[in-house]
Amino acid sequence: MIAIQLIDIKDFMHKLLCSQLFDHFLLKEALIRTYTDFSIDGRLNQDFFHSEDPQYEQVRDLDMAPFSLLRPACFQLIKGSHTPLGFQFIFMLSPENQRRTLENSGCGFSPEDVTGMFMNLKFQEQKLTCTTGISYRTFSMDKSLEHEWDRLITVFFKNNKIPFEVL
Repeated sequence: MIAIQLIDIKDFMHKLLCSQLFDHFLLKEALIRTYTDFSIDGRLNQDFFHSEDPQYEQVRDLDMAPFSLLRPACFQLIKGSHTPLGFQFIFMLSPENQRRTLENSGCGFSPEDVTGMFMNLKFQEQKLTCTTGISYRTFSMDKSLEHEWDRLITVFFKNNKIPFEVL
C-alpha cells in the first residue's frame, strides 16, 4: 500500500469527472460532501437492466457499477461555484482487469486468491490523496502483488500526466 498526494487538483478533477480516463474502473462506493452528504453504493441492481438496454452487455457479469455509469451523476453533485467539503471514491479493478493484472504480475496469486484491487481517492482539507490496497481471501505474507499494484498506479498517473508525490 502506498499513499500519494495528487498535486494539480483542478486538472485531476477534470480528468476524473470530464474524461473517460477512470471509466474502466468499477466504483465500489463514493461519499460526496457538499450542502449535504451523498453516499453512493456501487453495487449493481441487475434486475434493473434488460437485454435491450445499451449498458446491458457492459454490466451483465459485474457486481459493481463501472464508473462510466456513475460519472455523470458524480459530476452533477460536485460541479458548482463551491468547492466540495470533501469526497471519497473507492475504485476497484474489474474482474477482467484484475485477472489480467494477476497474470502479468508473475507473483503467483490467482484470481481466486484476491477479492479486490483498490484505489481510494480522498479529498479533505483542500488536499487530494490516493491510497492503494488489495483485499485477499486468505492471509499472505507475500507482498509482491501489492508492490506491483502500487507500481501500476504510479505508472497510470505518469502515463496520464497526473502529477503526484509519494508520501
